[in-house]
Amino acid sequence: MRDEEKPAIRSLPLFHEVSTPTFEALMATSYSQSFPPQLDLFRQGDRADFLHILIEGSVELHADWNGREAVMAMVRPVSSFILAACIRDVPYLMSARTLERSRILLLPAVDLRAAIRREPELAGAVMTELAGSYRDMVRQAKNMKLRTARERLAAWLLDQAHRQGAANSFVLPVEKRHLASYLGMTPESLSRALAGLKAQGIAMDGARVIITDRERLSATAGYDPLIDSSDEGL
Repeated sequence: MRDEEKPAIRSLPLFHEVSTPTFEALMATSYSQSFPPQLDLFRQGDRADFLHILIEGSVELHADWNGREAVMAMVRPVSSFILAACIRDVPYLMSARTLERSRILLLPAVDLRAAIRREPELAGAVMTELAGSYRDMVRQAKNMKLRTARERLAAWLLDQAHRQGAANSFVLPVEKRHLASYLGMTPESLSRALAGLKAQGIAMDGARVIITDRERLSATAGYDPLIDSSDEGL
């Protein structure tokens, strides 16, 4: 892997507190690779041979059953994904594909498990990350089950604006069909929800969202810190 990529990986909560010898040993057996857009990285049911760490680009995690497919999560850099499967040495429950040209570090799961057994700091970081992932999953389940489609969309738009520095205008980072699947909607339902939100504080210019009334949009979403905030924000 490239030496210039190490600081970003080192700064991840998963590796921030581990000893330098352990970190360097893990990096020595890892390698980074660039992948083109719309490339399948792995399929659900494959054995979890590598922990994936996204350095550049974006990745979609999705699942399929009986001819249907759903987007489960969208990964942004710099972050790891599919940690639980690597720790348990079991098959992936989701598939992954790149949404754009992406650079990904592949860390052998067998080396990660061995390092966890040796180093308490890494074991503690793994527990913290898995706990955070579980709580994020509960928030997502609450969002899907307790909110209407329009409320979910409004909350997602506000979250994207927050991620971009409270911007009042931003371009949708994914195709609308991927966003619809992630929010548990059909593309047609998403289009109707976007149209409906024009009276609740947004305007659309192609793929660009313009927030015209943040207060009204927030009221539509029904902001709830136990759904919309991270643990760091509580």
